[in-house]
Amino acid sequence: MFKKGFQAVHSGFTLAEVLITLGIIGVVAAMTMPTLMNATNGAQYKTAYKKALSVISQAIVLNLALDDYDLGTTTSTDTTGTSIFALLNNRMNVVRTETGSIEGYSVLIGDSATAVGSAAATTTPIADTNYTVFFNDGIMFTFKKAAINCTEANTIGETAAAPSSNNCYGFIDVNGTKAPNRETTCSNDPEDDDDCIVDNPSDIYPVVFYDQGIYPATAAGKAVLYKK
Repeated sequence: MFKKGFQAVHSGFTLAEVLITLGIIGVVAAMTMPTLMNATNGAQYKTAYKKALSVISQAIVLNLALDDYDLGTTTSTDTTGTSIFALLNNRMNVVRTETGSIEGYSVLIGDSATAVGSAAATTTPIADTNYTVFFNDGIMFTFKKAAINCTEANTIGETAAAPSSNNCYGFIDVNGTKAPNRETTCSNDPEDDDDCIVDNPSDIYPVVFYDQGIYPATAAGKAVLYKK
């Protein structure tokens, strides 16, 4: 009998094919990674922003229970007594405070809680007129030293001409002084707050605070907080 011999056939990729495949993967990765990173950072910023509003509001309520005053009954603009600075310092894990300018920081504080989009139209730079507190989770909160007797009547619906209407505003930076240090704004040009779309959340959010809570001061902040 004759035995037929079988020769094994080995298949594989040539070096050129491997290099071309790796090149295609590299190009696709280079195109998609920035978008993926922005989406990841944006989700982290949104989560940290919501957390900041929640924990600050909880601290205000706790202070009302323990020291019998909230934002609406503050009587001092100092760092002691019944002041907002003392409230935050006593009820939250504050690791650092600043009572003046922050070197190299050019973020602005808005004066209008009813403005659509960015609060940059009516702003003042961080200077000796502001307090800044840094919490142990990396969040930074800056507000005006003049903030006192912060009730809803003194913040919502009044004009900049009234001194009491401009004292209870500030901003939250969810990662402290780390970059990008950019205010979150609407990606579109909304006609009102409900139309705002935020495609690329960043780390800075202007806020208004009064009575027992702290709230978004811009359409973009409201969109991040309330929209899914």
